[in-house]
Amino acid sequence: MKKVLILASLAFAAMAFTLDVAPKGTEKRTEIQTEAGIKFKTIPLEKAKQMADEKDKLIFIDAYTSWCGPCKRMAATSFQEAEVGEIFNERFVNLKIDMEKDADGPEVAKLYKVRAYPTLLVIDSKGKLIKQSVGFMTADQLIAFANSIE
Repeated sequence: MKKVLILASLAFAAMAFTLDVAPKGTEKRTEIQTEAGIKFKTIPLEKAKQMADEKDKLIFIDAYTSWCGPCKRMAATSFQEAEVGEIFNERFVNLKIDMEKDADGPEVAKLYKVRAYPTLLVIDSKGKLIKQSVGFMTADQLIAFANSIE
């Protein structure tokens, strides 16, 4: 019985590991889809700049880490609100960048002086910082944040 449990645990761990691992230096090129809320892209920043330039939009970046509690809470609540999604999806190219694990993370953290999480950034297609906010935001606060950007 002990051997069966050990084998089952190892099989589960191997399966979980292979599902979410990309070779170092490669990007996961997906869009995180939800029924409502912000549609985040997980693409390189340079690609997002090109998209923003083509679509005449700004770039909204959720600068987070996997261990950040408030980041997880925002992802599960505020970012999921339909009204937040309508505003952000209309106005921005939305990116989620793990500051420690994603290829662009350390560079973005250094460039925009990200020192706490979550940090929310709005930049233009050239990379110029337009607005920055640190800390958890409710849906209403996110809407006010987006509306404060001209």
